[in-house]
Amino acid sequence: MQIGLVTYKPEFVPGYDVHVFFSKWVDGQAFPAAKGMQNDVTVFCDAKAIREDPSMVSQSKDGPAMRKNRKANLAFDFVCPTNPAYRKKVFDYLDSVSKEDIEGVTLNLYHFADESFCTCPRCTELHQKSGLNWTEWRAKTITEFLKEAKTHTKGTFAVEMFPDPVLAKERFGIDFAAIAELVDYFHVPLSSGNYFTNYWVDTIVRDFVATLKKPVVVELSAEMPTDDKLDALLKTVAIISRHNLMAVLLLVHDSENAKQVAQFAVHNDAFREWLKTYNFLKMQKIVDNWAKFY
Repeated sequence: MQIGLVTYKPEFVPGYDVHVFFSKWVDGQAFPAAKGMQNDVTVFCDAKAIREDPSMVSQSKDGPAMRKNRKANLAFDFVCPTNPAYRKKVFDYLDSVSKEDIEGVTLNLYHFADESFCTCPRCTELHQKSGLNWTEWRAKTITEFLKEAKTHTKGTFAVEMFPDPVLAKERFGIDFAAIAELVDYFHVPLSSGNYFTNYWVDTIVRDFVATLKKPVVVELSAEMPTDDKLDALLKTVAIISRHNLMAVLLLVHDSENAKQVAQFAVHNDAFREWLKTYNFLKMQKIVDNWAKFY
């Protein structure tokens, strides 16, 4: 199992095998590609685009797919996935990223906002013309989008998974089997402010590994300034390392944050003894490698 980073700055950090750079954010900010890295691109969440053209927002009977709509309970503002002008904007950006010497592209938030979206006139017409039921039309719409998006990328092609291993197709149009035919691996973010309680991480990882038919990487939040939070995070990494994962990725602010995690693991004798006691061999190997640098 590899250990890697998801970062907001395109910085390589010693001791980490995989580097993922957030090149396009949910607020609409987009940055030049990070050379030599996997570039993570937010697709249908773009607060800036919706501010500039409110007609782009995805719709439901309970209102628009926006954070301020408390009926929807969404974390981000969603553009309608069938909007042709916005799709072109995404493809143009992917073209610009793929002109550089990159490792590959990961797409995130490339799906419908939730089960009741989108009911705009365009989506309503497309659904009616398809002859498919609501769930199958939405899944086909997202899969076809990903097929086209892939033609605008190069290198490793991956997608992030909304962390629902049971109802992803019904809620978001994410068809695990169809998407597995397109991607090199699935990227599952399991974000948390801390991992003091971590059985839920183990459960969701177990379910995704059993369900998804391509390699899986799991992302955990690592912006952990305190020793107790770092200890809980690293123990969670060790616990999920017992599953068949390609990699665990740590979401960090920057390279100093990433080094802080590694340094804590290397110099914490109690943690290293815990790894040996419970025979976490994969995590021991990672920490032994970190010790070469930190």
